[in-house]
Amino acid sequence: MSQAELQALAASLLAQLHERDAQLSERDAAIHSAQQLLAAKDQELNWRQARIDQLTHEIAVLRRLKFGATSERLAREGGPEQASLWGAELDADLAAIEAELEALRSAPALPEDAVAAQPERRSPKRAALPPELPRTVIHHEPATTACGCGAPLQRVGEEVSEKLDYTPSVFSVQRHVRGKWACRCCQTLILAPVPAHVIDKGIPTAALLADVLVGKYADHLPLYRQEDIYARAGVAIPRSTLSAWVGRCGVALQPLAEALADLIKASAVVHADETPVQMLDPGAGKTHRSYLWAYATGQFAPIQAVVYDFCTSRAGQHVQAFLGDWRGTLVCDDYSAYKALFTQGVTEAGCMAHARRKFFDLHAANQSPLAATALEFIGRLYEVERALKQASPEERLRVRQGSSQAIMDAWHQWMVLQRTKLTANSASARAMDYSLKRWQGLSRFLHDGAVPIDNNHLENLIRPITLGRNNWLFAGSERAGQRAAAVQSLIQTARLNGLDPYAYLKDVLERLPTHKASAIEELLPHKWQPLAKG
Repeated sequence: MSQAELQALAASLLAQLHERDAQLSERDAAIHSAQQLLAAKDQELNWRQARIDQLTHEIAVLRRLKFGATSERLAREGGPEQASLWGAELDADLAAIEAELEALRSAPALPEDAVAAQPERRSPKRAALPPELPRTVIHHEPATTACGCGAPLQRVGEEVSEKLDYTPSVFSVQRHVRGKWACRCCQTLILAPVPAHVIDKGIPTAALLADVLVGKYADHLPLYRQEDIYARAGVAIPRSTLSAWVGRCGVALQPLAEALADLIKASAVVHADETPVQMLDPGAGKTHRSYLWAYATGQFAPIQAVVYDFCTSRAGQHVQAFLGDWRGTLVCDDYSAYKALFTQGVTEAGCMAHARRKFFDLHAANQSPLAATALEFIGRLYEVERALKQASPEERLRVRQGSSQAIMDAWHQWMVLQRTKLTANSASARAMDYSLKRWQGLSRFLHDGAVPIDNNHLENLIRPITLGRNNWLFAGSERAGQRAAAVQSLIQTARLNGLDPYAYLKDVLERLPTHKASAIEELLPHKWQPLAKG
């Protein structure tokens, strides 16, 4: 064999080796990719099974509280009505957890053997809807009466289901009649589909569910009062049933509340405040103080939204958990829970209304001339703000740096001078110290036209919560408080955007069962548009 042939043979062998190496590398990459996919699947399965175990344990605890404990302790604490309210919250919690378990178990990524067999539950037989109620018959028929094999379909019967509908003060029944069509040639049976519902196996329509939610969370009507209202309208709906509906709706609406929270955390200016609410402690047979934290987009932001976050305490860890790595301007009072955020890159904007309140209380107590002068300075600042309500951020900043800056400088110089004449523990000194120690935060609005002068915007959004507390008595559990916070977030945000909460929730509950999770933002109040009827 010649030298040239040997070189050609060597080159061919070398090329084959390179090709084999490329094939091996490609196979190794495919194996690595498959291993990563399997690891991700295993991680998802482990997480889902852990969540199922957690929810199953929570259901067991709630059932033990509901059926195992006597009612004497609760009755001694707050009377029989208080006990019944706690029972209603338990029913709502159980329904919410069961809905979440059902969603986890029905997910296609979870193999059947990954979920332990559950004992078969016997559902109670539902009573027939009152025959005297008016009926609206809605027919569902196939789009075509021709079978896929070419032969014509023949109607062989129908399937009828009834859902309880509601318009304020008037009950009616939607009668869904689904025609059954069969092909005598190939024995094919076709049954027209019906629209999906938030509670598919229940009787309520989205309109009735929206009325229950608005009554409970916007009008502050406990479920036992709604039970009486519906009974007067001709339909007896036990509060346990109403509670189960509330729990199911709470689970369905939770993604919207989470999307609303993400929207707020995308805002450069955020308001924050908190208000106490009572939560039942079933083990102790009494209530303890929890807190409803509130967060809103800036008062001058183009998108208006508010989110309530129910927490078991007033600790700063809750506000840090909600805001996470958000870095912007936080409008808040001087509560210490926010202080850690200001060392992590969050900018503090103080509340002028809180500073004013110190001087107002001082003036109301003893007609202090020093307090009157301070109130005059602050009043001039608010006169400027009232004229800037509809101004752009740029125009607001320009006017503030002119008029408001001069007022703030004069007020600060006056306070520094007067403070040297006061004893440390006098009421006037404490009022001035409050503003002087927080001067940087109180002055923040002078440097950013998007920052409001105070936190009154959010305090007004908390007011409906405080007004309704006497009607709630307490939150039955942490889960119930979180569910209430989610629904109230949507209701108050709908109001902020000029929407009727009932019309908004009714439409959203109708669309949620078939709405894409990736497009959930389309249902947020600031983007929501009702579906065209036609």
